[in-house]
Amino acid sequence: MLYIIGLGLGDEKDITVKGLEAVRRCSHVYLEYYTSVLGADRGKMEAFYGCKIIEADREFVESGCDAMLEQSKTEEVAFLVVGDPFAATTHTDLYLRAVQNGAKVQVIHNASIMNAIGACGLQLYRFGETVSIPFFTETWRPDSFYDKIVSNRRAGLHTLCLLDIKVKEQSMENLLRGRKVYEPPRFMTVNQAISQLLEVEATRKQGAYDSSTLSVGVARVGQETQLIVTGPMESLQTVDFGAPLHSFVISGELHIVEEEMVKFYSVDNVDPPRLAPEPVQAESSDQSDEETS
Repeated sequence: MLYIIGLGLGDEKDITVKGLEAVRRCSHVYLEYYTSVLGADRGKMEAFYGCKIIEADREFVESGCDAMLEQSKTEEVAFLVVGDPFAATTHTDLYLRAVQNGAKVQVIHNASIMNAIGACGLQLYRFGETVSIPFFTETWRPDSFYDKIVSNRRAGLHTLCLLDIKVKEQSMENLLRGRKVYEPPRFMTVNQAISQLLEVEATRKQGAYDSSTLSVGVARVGQETQLIVTGPMESLQTVDFGAPLHSFVISGELHIVEEEMVKFYSVDNVDPPRLAPEPVQAESSDQSDEETS
């Protein structure tokens, strides 16, 4: 039996009772940690779950999990997923492969950002299509998400933006050379997302949003340090949202109850921590030297 178990968004204690009981029955427990991260390290999870946990990276899940699937035919195996198992298409693919491989599969659900974003006060049924915002590079600046935002905004719907994370990723040079050297983990911030979104708007110029558009920045949803701040994009760019994970919402039309929640979490009300202003470069002293000579 293969159990695909959602862990929720907080820490090791967010697992459901049913999920924990399944984990403690299993002879092998794997943790997928590249599509999201939990607010607890593996040591705390092992201590609470009472078992050894094997980390499963992208390479393992997408192309190297045959051994795990074979184990699940004769043993009880757990595959742990931060959030809900079906919030990422990668896990849908894993489910299908397991079933096609002849394994019995049981999915145990939990909270994910897809429903927990309701904590910001915007009603879930008023959201349109969710988009992903990838890290831009010097040579790759995709903007396919923009069309979906345009569609949502025209329909008066909110847009949940899932922000990119890079865990155990290789640089293009190391990838081409076949070297198993990995880059440090990176997690996109609300601030970076806004900068990229405004860059795309400046290029596409369809008026989907601008720096004054009402938005919501959230960080560490479901954890004790959860932060929710609403305001114009330009105001949220100055907020220090702290440690990952971050998500971002571009607001659509507001219901009266949503308006009250937006005011409650307003950047002017919650007084969030701010990013330090960029240092002002000193002007050249050439002119002053000339004036005093």
